[in-house]
Amino acid sequence: MPVVVYHPGYASYRFGGEHPFSPVRMEMVLDLLRETGNPVRPVEPPAATDEELLTVHTARYLEAVAAASREGGAPSPVFGLDTPDNPILPGLDEGARLVVGGTLHGARLIADGEARQVLQLGGGLHHAMPELASGFCIYNDLAIAIRELVSRGLTVAYLDIDVHHGDGVQQILYTDEKVMTISLHESGEYLFPGTGWLHELGMSSGHGFKLNVPLEPFTEGDSYLEVVERLVEPALAYFRPDVLVVQAGADAHWCDPLADLMLTTQTYEKLFRAILDFAELFTGGRLLVTLGGGYSLRATPRVWTILHLTLSGLPLFDELPAPWLERWSAQLGDDPPARLHDPPSPYEPIPRWEEINRHNRLMVQRLQDAVSMLWL
Repeated sequence: MPVVVYHPGYASYRFGGEHPFSPVRMEMVLDLLRETGNPVRPVEPPAATDEELLTVHTARYLEAVAAASREGGAPSPVFGLDTPDNPILPGLDEGARLVVGGTLHGARLIADGEARQVLQLGGGLHHAMPELASGFCIYNDLAIAIRELVSRGLTVAYLDIDVHHGDGVQQILYTDEKVMTISLHESGEYLFPGTGWLHELGMSSGHGFKLNVPLEPFTEGDSYLEVVERLVEPALAYFRPDVLVVQAGADAHWCDPLADLMLTTQTYEKLFRAILDFAELFTGGRLLVTLGGGYSLRATPRVWTILHLTLSGLPLFDELPAPWLERWSAQLGDDPPARLHDPPSPYEPIPRWEEINRHNRLMVQRLQDAVSMLWL
């Protein structure tokens, strides 16, 4: 049973009513778990301090975020603040610090031996750079937490299953041989942030420890799971990390509006179970999981509910409760999903699937060829 980390103040990490990165997503998850008799009893973390944020970000960036987040604060587009992706509302800095504090607290629980597994019901802000807000991400909670684990003498494997490349985490840790990063994402040829190519293998002593698989649009679940089996398991077997950190974005789901992968809730359940197995096999069970992207309110609450139940060793329920559906009907839209899992064959077959599968296998083979000499 994982320790669950969450703070109501995470709701302050918001960008306005029409923005896709909305705290409504987590409100729906928590309400669904309560309604089905699985209420979350979380540990509430402290907010991250300046000293902790400065392990990744610069002092002038922290000052810019704080200034922009005050009532009537000045925008700072040079830092990526107050842009269409990252509009600034009062209180955003405080909310962002709480989110970072949650992921950092989870890392410390693991490093101190107080927990083997931690589920952080927030975070996953993998695009933020040392001096740049990007892709709905202000501070990079993942890189800060990973640096904390490394400072404790631990090696870390970071697995990013968000549909977007985990560019900020990769760049910040690009030369670190104590951290392996693995990102499975829709190809940057078609999707933000336009990075995450096979040749991005790390630099200096980190060379060979940064792995990316740019997947073809419309990749479906079987192909995705094949990539996990053929790449992720061998990479972890080679690296033998002390801790596995996972960014569990839900935006590779087939009905997500911002991307074009075709995972189902059934795929996610298999993926989460595989991640649990990887932690048991390679890290003695030490696992830190955050959330991330996920912009379909019909899909994301169900995916993250499956995540919580799977990590907790709890059975999955079938039908979504009628009171929950009624409360959230406006967000779910017409013909709301009736069950936790997607229906069988929820979309029409795509004629190019065999071609897509061949492409993804080729990407894995080319990556394996590129690192094989480095891993000898």
